[in-house]
Amino acid sequence: MWRRAGWSSGWNLRRLSTAVRRRIEDEGDWFYSSEWWGTESDGDGHTVLRSTSDKGNGVVSVIAYPSSRPSEVYWPTMEKWLQKRYAETNPGEEHKGRFNILGYQWRVLRFNGVTRQSTVKVLAAYTDSEAGSVFLMQQPHCLAVPYLKSMASVGLATMASCNYDLKSAVDGKKKMEVLCIGHGGGSLPLFLASKIKGAQIHIVEIDPLVISASVQAMGFPAFSVMTPSGNRAVSKPNSIDELLWKGTHERLYLHESDAEKFILNNTNLYDMIFIDAYDGEDIFPRALWDPDSPFLKALSNQLHPEHGTVVVNLHSDSELLNPDGSVPSVLEQILPMGKYVSQVGRAYKDVLVGNTSSSGEKKSGLGFTVSVPWVCNTSLVVCQGSGIGNSNRDIILDNIASKSIGVEHILNLPFSCLQYIKRGFILLD
Repeated sequence: MWRRAGWSSGWNLRRLSTAVRRRIEDEGDWFYSSEWWGTESDGDGHTVLRSTSDKGNGVVSVIAYPSSRPSEVYWPTMEKWLQKRYAETNPGEEHKGRFNILGYQWRVLRFNGVTRQSTVKVLAAYTDSEAGSVFLMQQPHCLAVPYLKSMASVGLATMASCNYDLKSAVDGKKKMEVLCIGHGGGSLPLFLASKIKGAQIHIVEIDPLVISASVQAMGFPAFSVMTPSGNRAVSKPNSIDELLWKGTHERLYLHESDAEKFILNNTNLYDMIFIDAYDGEDIFPRALWDPDSPFLKALSNQLHPEHGTVVVNLHSDSELLNPDGSVPSVLEQILPMGKYVSQVGRAYKDVLVGNTSSSGEKKSGLGFTVSVPWVCNTSLVVCQGSGIGNSNRDIILDNIASKSIGVEHILNLPFSCLQYIKRGFILLD
């Protein structure tokens, strides 16, 4: 969940500065935000799903907006890819129909008609044999919201700084255990699963309506959905799902559960944990950051002791407080999380790396925050690893920044990690 930074005039200036680029390889670049941001009245888009949540998220809706990329000249290439994949997953049935692309759209998940919770890009297509049946494929390479790029960049670069063998995980030669708390449209776990062949990704989402919205209206793999008993909700994917996601959806596990309950009933050891959990009122639940909560204490024992990294999305990227420590009234609605950023960071740092583990050993690690470009968000990073091995802010920053170049290369990222690491880097005491 995110909010746009600054006033409208400042945002237009940023859009102008981005527009001078000659070539933009990243389909999720902020330059394209004008396409999916829309208006408060949604006059630029149309509603494809709307329902009321009973889990505190109010009215949940998905709004569709047309996408300018990729242009129609590139569609035949994708149609050929779909045809080839179908032949691979359904040998002997190539004759059943030719694939046709209808187009690409941005799909925006909203809570209560205002808060933009998630944005994804989808492909819509059909086959000649089933012209009346349209399927959606979320584009896994596209992270359309800056804070997701920030979370992925700082998290992976920090792990690499702890000597984690990311390349082996990317190549599928070793497992990488990942937990995502908060699902939204599912773009971050899908991005990670598509880029890292060894990633086993568990996703926890409390609201079944959000899960349904991501699968039905945002093109997230249906085979990923789990039952409370821990089995797949669908025992076998259909032919289209196999075509789109074979090799990826088997490594996604989407659980409907309260985050605290899931962690307390879980004994997995995670290499990386991403937390992005806001409700319909744009509130980060206190149970997920209270230093005395069972959640944080259990989480601390489920991180790999040598490189385990937690990345938390927070509002906002600055704390503009009054001299008495209160938040100025004019900022209350704009920066609702600003006054909590320091408290949350301190809680995660103290509990995850400041205490002893369940075995009685002293933990080591570090914590820091970075500001996210373009939007009012902060990425909080806490790592239990000791590989970075220094308490100097500049040395740590240089180390993580240098590792980010390797991360970009190994994952073949369409964006630079560096811009999401160096902005507003603050080392937590």
